[in-house]
Amino acid sequence: MENSTHFKVFRLAAYGEIGQMKYCYFAVVTVLYFVIILANALLIGVICIERSLHEPMYLFLCALFVNQLYGSTALFPALMFYLLSDTQDISLLYCYLQIYVLYTYALTEFSNLAVMSYDRYISICYPLQYNNIMTPKIICGLILLSCLSSFFLNAINISLSLRLQFCGNILDRVYCDNYSVYSACSNTTLNNIWGLVGTVVYIYCTICPTIYSYVRILQICLKSSKETKQKAFNTCTPHIASMLNFFFGWLFVILQGRYETADLPPILRTILFVYFLICPPLFNPLMYGVRMVQIRHACKRAILDSHTDIETHASSVLDYIHINNVTTHKLKKTFPNQKPCMNREVKTRKKASRCKHDHKLRIEEHFNNNSDPRHMWQGIQAITDYRPKKNYSHSQRHLHLR
Repeated sequence: MENSTHFKVFRLAAYGEIGQMKYCYFAVVTVLYFVIILANALLIGVICIERSLHEPMYLFLCALFVNQLYGSTALFPALMFYLLSDTQDISLLYCYLQIYVLYTYALTEFSNLAVMSYDRYISICYPLQYNNIMTPKIICGLILLSCLSSFFLNAINISLSLRLQFCGNILDRVYCDNYSVYSACSNTTLNNIWGLVGTVVYIYCTICPTIYSYVRILQICLKSSKETKQKAFNTCTPHIASMLNFFFGWLFVILQGRYETADLPPILRTILFVYFLICPPLFNPLMYGVRMVQIRHACKRAILDSHTDIETHASSVLDYIHINNVTTHKLKKTFPNQKPCMNREVKTRKKASRCKHDHKLRIEEHFNNNSDPRHMWQGIQAITDYRPKKNYSHSQRHLHLR
């Protein structure tokens, strides 16, 4: 291709403005990357292990955290490498791979947030039909649709950019972005048309459903009780905050690509350019872990389980359980003048006192070794102090009455 014969590498000029502060920046970037991996991996593990979190909302959160690890991995290793490297040249192949990963991360993030807003809409507006609507197949389909649609759209975008001829190979960025690379000398009409169509379709499929979902949630909350409003507020606040956080970060990238920002300090320009790749993966796990009660409790249990053994759990359980106080019984409905139908499964309902311990042993022996109902009945009579009414004959009754 014509562009590959002209330039096989690009130079990331933003690293040249860092100077002697590169070691300090390297330490900060390393700590941030470690915290992002730790926080996101912890919540992914907790959601996967804890069965109480196997619900649609938490599964969508798990997909969100996986995507944030995916996007962070496209930036931070390269960022740490170029901060300490003497040269900031990046190959054409790796540059397009970085563009593809970062843009798929961005579109998948928007899609996941839109799916989460739809889930909140169904949960609050249609609580009785929620389990019938959000089935496992629907959940898997929405997650796969979010990923595959972004992969497909960006594959077309990259294929259209590869045919262009570049005017230069100097990028005033810390990573490759599509707009800086294909600011080409050749005709970009087809790329602009595809970009416009793709943007309109994606806004229609993600942002519009999100706005509609929250308008309906607001209408339902205005008519609901205070408890329902509080529950909706607790579940929707982290989602709204993460959505606005990512939206403004992506807006900074678009504005810097379309307008001249040379008047801004280099460090501020770089921070704004990497904001959508650092802040959402860093703050979303902390925000969801703090705001959502079930995730917070599950994280505490996971941390406690990692520091205690089975003997500690067994001793703590035995402290609250007293075997002598545990009794099993089976209720049997009877009628007057009718002996209950006794068999081996019948359990005594009344606890025998200490003085009747021998009778209790005797009745257990009868239950275990003798299947004769008469012996069982006699044992129960001894335990319960049951005395049948005396049946008098006609003559005896007459004398008794006299």
